[in-house]
Amino acid sequence: MKALYALIASLILGFVSIAQEGEIPPPPPAPEAPSETEEAEIDTMKMKFGKTQVLVISKVGDEDYEDVDIKVLEGGEIEEEPRRSRKSEAHWAGLDFGFMLLMDENRENTFADNPYWKNDAARSQVWNLNILEHKFNFGTPYVGLTTGLGFSWKSVSFQNDYLIQATADSTFAIVDSVNQYSKNKLKASYLTVPLMLEFNTSADEDRSFYLAAGVVGGVRLTSKTKRQGEFDGKEFKEKVKGQYNLNPFKLDAAVRFGYANWGVFANYSLLPLFEQGTTVDIYPLTFGLSLNF
Repeated sequence: MKALYALIASLILGFVSIAQEGEIPPPPPAPEAPSETEEAEIDTMKMKFGKTQVLVISKVGDEDYEDVDIKVLEGGEIEEEPRRSRKSEAHWAGLDFGFMLLMDENRENTFADNPYWKNDAARSQVWNLNILEHKFNFGTPYVGLTTGLGFSWKSVSFQNDYLIQATADSTFAIVDSVNQYSKNKLKASYLTVPLMLEFNTSADEDRSFYLAAGVVGGVRLTSKTKRQGEFDGKEFKEKVKGQYNLNPFKLDAAVRFGYANWGVFANYSLLPLFEQGTTVDIYPLTFGLSLNF
């Protein structure tokens, strides 16, 4: 027991002598800087007590470091560097404007046996308003899978004053020998959803070329004919709603290419415009310019 008392006394005397001389025990050595493989798994905090610096390091998940990399330099200094993004934006949301050409089963615009389907391509227009987009990046900003939601309005302009007619199982056209039309169109609107593989040259969408290829599916929402002309010296306008045996669904092979917010697009229908058996198979080809939001 006396030996224990003597040990305690000697320890107390040692601390008192150090305090009287104004000495402070040296701080423990700073931990070694983490390796490159460990940088994404640490959280670092530096605290200062007088002349002593304490570096606190704890492990965290990768999700805490989306924007910066933290490095511990020699001497305990901390440096933050911007981390290269692994994501890039899709190029779907925006506005498209283009033209439409009707093609037969031989991928030609002839329709020798059905000349009324030879449309006026310059006046046959398509507008696409794409309102939602999402891109599933494959761990890199350069490749991803793009999807979204949009609306499409198509307008087929006919030549030679043809009148579109439809029965329960047939769609055809006759020439109107009485009226003269300045506008004679079949119009339809669709809800569309894309599924496209997209390639980017940069994570910065303002400095990136992009190429997207895939399919765009759709369901028909409305359809009608719109005519404007002259009868007996008086102008007239008429709109007639109807299905005209239009296919209720559409599926297009699609490609989009551009730089930053501007681009071009082209879609070719994989499904006929009208229900099969009601008329010859017709496959619309649409192409034009796009402005990405």
